[in-house]
Amino acid sequence: MRILVVEDEASIADFLVRGLAAEGHSVRCAGDGIEGEKLALDDNVDLVILDRMLPGRDGLEVLALIRTAKPLLPVILLTARDSVADRVEGLDRGATDYVTKPFAFEELAARVRAHLRQPAAETATELRAGGLRLDLIARCARRDGHSVRLSERESDLLAHLMRRAGQVCRHRELLAAVWGYEHEPGTNVVQVYVGYLRRRLAQLGAPAPIETVRSVGYRLVERP
Repeated sequence: MRILVVEDEASIADFLVRGLAAEGHSVRCAGDGIEGEKLALDDNVDLVILDRMLPGRDGLEVLALIRTAKPLLPVILLTARDSVADRVEGLDRGATDYVTKPFAFEELAARVRAHLRQPAAETATELRAGGLRLDLIARCARRDGHSVRLSERESDLLAHLMRRAGQVCRHRELLAAVWGYEHEPGTNVVQVYVGYLRRRLAQLGAPAPIETVRSVGYRLVERP
């Protein structure tokens, strides 16, 4: 796949370029926001890894321009700013994912693979995985002609699992992505809402395709 890295720290940029190239991707790199915006909008790229703090043009400004011109292009925001407020702002501004520095390349590579697996037919308002379709606007899940309405939290939780289909989502990851908890608060809210989701999705004529990975988290699996 064609990946654009927009990162002004040369050592990190080189690390990413080498690692992603070793994964088999074609990688281009930009060292500032202005060049990054131009390459993202003008080139035929499949995914952008975008630093938030850039010279020339701020990463969030570049993100806004990408979202206007290419609403389906996956953008992983890469930044040292790791507060809940920063993550929420980045996601609300249109980032597909949010990775904080320092990071493990293996995790970043897994996130890249997950986003590149999304079906080409997926629209900006619909996800497809696990035999399900999720309308992100109506918060409605569909399977085989049946549909069920979800609450806001149920929809957000299912959306995260669908975006990571086939991969284990850890409890802490889900707490941060869906509830905005920076540290695990010792709550069983994830388990409770997974239970809600399973009961809701069972109404569509088959058990929910959500597996429990003991002591780790949950995984959405592909089923007919």
